[in-house]
Amino acid sequence: MYQSIAMPVDLSHTDKLEKALKVTGDLAKLYSSKVYLLAVTASAPSSIAHNLKEFKERLDSYAKAQEGEFGVIFEAVVIPCADPAADMDKSLNHWLHENPVDLVVMASHVPSFKDHIFHSHGSFLASHTDKSILLVR
Repeated sequence: MYQSIAMPVDLSHTDKLEKALKVTGDLAKLYSSKVYLLAVTASAPSSIAHNLKEFKERLDSYAKAQEGEFGVIFEAVVIPCADPAADMDKSLNHWLHENPVDLVVMASHVPSFKDHIFHSHGSFLASHTDKSILLVR
């Protein structure tokens, strides 16, 4: 049913991804799917990495750890973006349209007042892509 699954990740909040990772890993194992871990980042130094190469190495390491945990292929994909705070949704949406992904699994938060003013990343993708989106709280 699902040959490939994408999961956007934020390496600065990996502690909040456990449920979504479990769902992703379990679905990938069930359907023998490949998982793409997507991370949008700027080329400027950040608290995670000094440059894109180091960021990719950290994401690769995180993907390898998930492979060991779930026994399925996790491929790290870095999506460079000039301003991730402003363009993350568009960058993810562009990547999803350019690549053969059957399902997107995303960690989500409990809605709050600010969600009435600003859309969440999951709601943006659900309304702007033709991919199936599974939000995990």
